[in-house]
Amino acid sequence: MTIASYFADLIEQISPIHGRGEAISIAKIIAEDVFHCASIQSVQQLTSEQQVQAQAIKEELLTGKPLQQILGMADFYGLKFIVDEHVLIPRQETEELVFEALRVFPPEENIKVLDIGTGSGCIPITLKHEAPGWEVSAIDISEEALYIAHLNALNNDTEIYFLKQDILDEDQWENHRYYDLIISNPPYIPHSEASLMPDSVKKFEPSVALFVEDSDPVIFYKKIAKFARQHLRQNGVLLFETNEFNATDVEALLIKEGFHQVQIIKDIHRKDRIVKAKA
Repeated sequence: MTIASYFADLIEQISPIHGRGEAISIAKIIAEDVFHCASIQSVQQLTSEQQVQAQAIKEELLTGKPLQQILGMADFYGLKFIVDEHVLIPRQETEELVFEALRVFPPEENIKVLDIGTGSGCIPITLKHEAPGWEVSAIDISEEALYIAHLNALNNDTEIYFLKQDILDEDQWENHRYYDLIISNPPYIPHSEASLMPDSVKKFEPSVALFVEDSDPVIFYKKIAKFARQHLRQNGVLLFETNEFNATDVEALLIKEGFHQVQIIKDIHRKDRIVKAKA
């Protein structure tokens, strides 16, 4: 079996599940990361061992499982991150959140940063990698996620202070220091919108990192804003990733909390994605 014939079959079979465009992207990633081949049109023959591996990957893709979880690795901002079922797969929109943080604070500055709800650790690790002088901390409620984040910090040669903490529990706030930047991509999808999410996300990624109760869909933004009022330095910056449908709600609550220069920033798809504010 040639690489070209394998990928032609793979794309045809997984397109009904993942969509044809995504199927082609998946094929290209497998070709490069698994078979170390530059083209899915290659006439190179797969070895018997590679054929077994290729079949196993195809079978998992047919279940709807994301390729990143199958391979156990995801790309983010030019770095590699271990991922499994306990953490969200890093996404391009979150790269834009990181980019905005690095635009606001030059990497050569010495600032203190807190990432809330760190998951795989992609946000704080990337910030530390791009700005080695920054002092970066991160919290998450999930021990399993923090374990993955620790591994990712080690693999990317970055020193991050990780802490298991529930940001919704205000009793856990008092030992925090003051920060120049608080950044978060918190859960923000109401359960009522779950039907709009791809099955691959709902089935394979952690619901605790995705969904919030319909009765208070901006609860994490409220709590983090309140926390930031107590722990951001004067003129410190709060950066949120948001749901395109609730960005204006987040903007309004930050104004109500007394933040200034509150701004909604659109992503590359022209959707409201980032809310920025100053203390």
